[in-house]
Amino acid sequence: MDLIDREILHLLQEDATRSSRELGNEVGLTPTPCWRRIQTLRQEGIIRREVAILDASLLSLDINALVQIRTNDHSARWLADFTTAIDEFPEIVEAFRTSGEIDYMLRVVVPDMNSYDDFYKRLIERVALYDVRTIFEMEELKRTTALPLDYAAFDSP
Repeated sequence: MDLIDREILHLLQEDATRSSRELGNEVGLTPTPCWRRIQTLRQEGIIRREVAILDASLLSLDINALVQIRTNDHSARWLADFTTAIDEFPEIVEAFRTSGEIDYMLRVVVPDMNSYDDFYKRLIERVALYDVRTIFEMEELKRTTALPLDYAAFDSP
């Protein structure tokens, strides 16, 4: 990868619907070489997928919760069950194994507090958990899907 690839990635992170012609014009390439670079970035797995980012509030999904989970069971069997369980909950939009006092962190999106309570009850019924704590987001200050490409390793021109 080089600086042109980085610029293509930057532009795609802003708007993945841009055509190869539009992207090429921005980075100084004709459409075909630009398209080839994008295909290479896809084949290498750098571009994993392209999705539509939806406005949760316009879809009445007004509650964002960060759910902190602790467990006493750190076995492979428990982790496999937990991983299967979180896939069963569409409300869980992100899940991470973390360091420190908290073992796992979930980001949960639901329309209202009653829906969160229903989600919580189904979760603790489905998986054996030691401790569950929830932090509700009060105000979104920043949200992006764009990665900071200035840190990415690229070949020199």
